[in-house]
Amino acid sequence: MRKKPSAAGSLLAIAVAIACLAIGARSDASDHRYKDGDAVPLYANKVGPFHNPSETYRFFDLPFCSPDNVKDKPEALGEVLNGDRLVSAPYKLNFKEEHDSKVVCKKKLSKEEVARFRAAVKKDYYFQMYYDDLPIWGFIGKLDKETKTDPSEYKYFLYKHIQFDILYNKDRVIEISARMDPHSVVDLTEDKDVDVDFMYTVKWKETETPFEKRMEKYSHSSSLPHHLEIHWFSIINSCVTVLLLTGFLATILMRVLKNDFVKYAQDEEAADDQEETGWKYIHGDVFRYPKHKSLFAAALGSGTQLFTLTVFIFMLALVGVFYPYNRGALFTALVVIYALTSGIAGYVATSFYCQLEGPNWVRNLLLTGCLFCGPLFLTFCFLNTVAIAYNSTAALPFGTIVVIFLIWTLVTAPLLVLGGIAGKNSKAEFQAPCRTTKYPREIPPLPWYRSTVPQMAMAGFLPFSAIYIELYYIFASVWGHRIYTIYSILFIVFIILLIVTAFITVALTYFQLAAEDHEWWWRSFLCGGSTGLFIYGYCLYYYYARSDMSGFMQTSFFFGYMACICYGFFLMLGMVGFRASLLFVRHIYKSIKCE
Repeated sequence: MRKKPSAAGSLLAIAVAIACLAIGARSDASDHRYKDGDAVPLYANKVGPFHNPSETYRFFDLPFCSPDNVKDKPEALGEVLNGDRLVSAPYKLNFKEEHDSKVVCKKKLSKEEVARFRAAVKKDYYFQMYYDDLPIWGFIGKLDKETKTDPSEYKYFLYKHIQFDILYNKDRVIEISARMDPHSVVDLTEDKDVDVDFMYTVKWKETETPFEKRMEKYSHSSSLPHHLEIHWFSIINSCVTVLLLTGFLATILMRVLKNDFVKYAQDEEAADDQEETGWKYIHGDVFRYPKHKSLFAAALGSGTQLFTLTVFIFMLALVGVFYPYNRGALFTALVVIYALTSGIAGYVATSFYCQLEGPNWVRNLLLTGCLFCGPLFLTFCFLNTVAIAYNSTAALPFGTIVVIFLIWTLVTAPLLVLGGIAGKNSKAEFQAPCRTTKYPREIPPLPWYRSTVPQMAMAGFLPFSAIYIELYYIFASVWGHRIYTIYSILFIVFIILLIVTAFITVALTYFQLAAEDHEWWWRSFLCGGSTGLFIYGYCLYYYYARSDMSGFMQTSFFFGYMACICYGFFLMLGMVGFRASLLFVRHIYKSIKCE
């Protein structure tokens, strides 16, 4: 028995170690020292509509000046998943070499190329580059409306001059910014050939900022005083909600349960033929196994795996792995840790399924493996097809799909099977304080608000209200261009979410049992997970009221992948709600004498 925790512990330690290695390997590569005149790597990454973060294209999909030999930079798995496609840029920014209005190339844009640039300016396209692993952003042009209301009278301009301002400390690059010259533009309004001289200027300036702090500039935006005030207000609001809720529920439940225990003790001392009422009345049915036990066990296993994944992601975030613009680090961590924690899903699902006396543990294991991955795979297939149709960098190359498939085949599936075998051999028995009767009691007719859907609405609203302020900042980071770095606050909000979910589910389970409704297993899971449905409802509000996203590709990516994330939340919080309810139900039925 002692070997199991150590094996699980070593598996989780390996998960963290591999994730750190996979994520941290690239960050060390940027620790470069340069001599005067040395070539510093500059890569052009992608272009795309500013308001559609998922809709990105290769830099040279637009007819910019391209170098003689365009070289692709080898990329890690996470970078490819993030839609990054780095190629050598046309500008030469050698260390401490200044240029003033140097011509990159002289180009005659055809009518078709002018139309492509004009469409890009109309959609507010931005470009992104990386210089010594520091990000550079800028817009490719500007739309001049000049108080005109008719779109046909708008003027479209392309920036042709970019100025790079670079800060250095001794032999290292510390900071870079790009400014577009608003006076050096080309008119793209008319459909005609246009001659363009693409130019750039480079200015170098020394700074005292140490190399170790060069990424702090990008994290300051999310920790400005007014932002921090909102975050702390969010936490205080959530804490007050938690304290009021837990205090209220604890007081009510303790008082009610105390009265119940006294009443049932008096009933036992009084006449034995007196009819029982309330939750004690259904003691012979409360531990009756739920319907669809294979699906229930699979949902528990998947929820436990996703909970473990979330905890490890928070651990990596809190130790500083996900610093701003560590390209693809989060995606790499998600893929690696999800693969390495699949054994947890197999173990939990199969052991619980065997405790429920399930006959076919192999089928249960297959269901566990497909319960979350299945919908995610189908969503990915559809969205990847959309991205290919748009020729976007969001479409995964065939090689990356093969790598992910191999990870699933060689790591995820074997660990899932090993976890399942360990769960089957654990031979743990379900701990029920009361014997289950042969035939189930009939559930009395209940008012409409005690049915599943109204109970789920009540259960999901309170946990959602505790996190909704923080949700905006997360959405603005994932589906926008804000940077989110306050992981400690996010972790506190996550803990609050778990506490509120557990308490509200326990309360609703008690009221359900008090109404002599003994089918609490699925109800507690659904009530716990209902916050995921509220988050998806918030997606609708965010898309239409708080963002400027548009177009079929961006809309399908937003609602498709958010459906998968909310489904993951549903499984994870459903598991939390059921586990809390199970502990509570076992506790109260242990405290009374059950015949």
